[in-house]
Amino acid sequence: MAAGTLTSTTRFGIGEWYGKPLTALSPEQRRDFAKMQLIRQVGRPPQPCPFGEMTSCWKVGGVCSLRKYQWSAKTGAVSVASEGGGLRTTCPSRFEENGVIHRWIGEVILNNPNARPIGQVSFLQHVPLIGMKEDQLFHKEEVGRIDNVLLVPGTRPLQWCAVEIQAVYFSGDRMEREFEEILAAGDALPLPAGRRRPDYRSSGPKRLMPQLQIKVPTLRRWAKKMAVVVDEDFFRAMGKMKVEDDMSNCDVAWFVARYDENLKLVRGDVYLTTLEESVQSLVAGRPVSLSEFEQRIQAKLSALGSGPHQAPSNK
Repeated sequence: MAAGTLTSTTRFGIGEWYGKPLTALSPEQRRDFAKMQLIRQVGRPPQPCPFGEMTSCWKVGGVCSLRKYQWSAKTGAVSVASEGGGLRTTCPSRFEENGVIHRWIGEVILNNPNARPIGQVSFLQHVPLIGMKEDQLFHKEEVGRIDNVLLVPGTRPLQWCAVEIQAVYFSGDRMEREFEEILAAGDALPLPAGRRRPDYRSSGPKRLMPQLQIKVPTLRRWAKKMAVVVDEDFFRAMGKMKVEDDMSNCDVAWFVARYDENLKLVRGDVYLTTLEESVQSLVAGRPVSLSEFEQRIQAKLSALGSGPHQAPSNK
């Protein structure tokens, strides 16, 4: 084959759809799911969620996870990528398979595998706004919640910990292109339409990090721990962190789940760390020096057509 000729290409597409691996669905099932997306959401028939306590799937499009596929120019076939073809969790309910995560967190943090998840609990309430008098706040409206609380039943004082589950968002082409491609394809598994990728920057620093910064300081004062659940690929996208060797020295316990060869959710590793280390790991970057930053300013000025220290024209 001539040098430079494309031999294969890889793209991210649907990993699991309404709880079923895309590769395990028949062509008819794939088309049925794709046709379902053409129905207005209010009239769309409910689909069961096999993972969480929700009786029906709540996620628009029904995509539980993404994975990477590859197309071979030699065979014309599409298959799961030989490298990096594992699942990337896009729906938080995917982590609730068989109660694995809750038992795991209960054992590690609460020393009790029978700890019970009780769902969201109000955590923040409104305070008077600037320019508002105290008596203008008629009621204590909720403005924030702990996503889930894991509780050991029947304990006094209460034994519990907070749980934050973070799936990954994706960036790139919308999933509608995928549905259209499946409808137009024949019986063969089609190469994912468009280009998309897991967006760990949006999912970590922009979404998860503020949640930790808001909640963990108060939990720390209460001597309570925050359990954070992510999958392996999410954790690998974070910066290195200093870990503690004892639960008493940590604020945040990272529970890194993985998927086995049968796509079953299984326990991975636990990392104990402080809030500060967690934040630095999510940022996964450090500031450059002042001199280097100012060199970049000068380079930007040159690119804009202004020489060093030259003020822009007002004309």
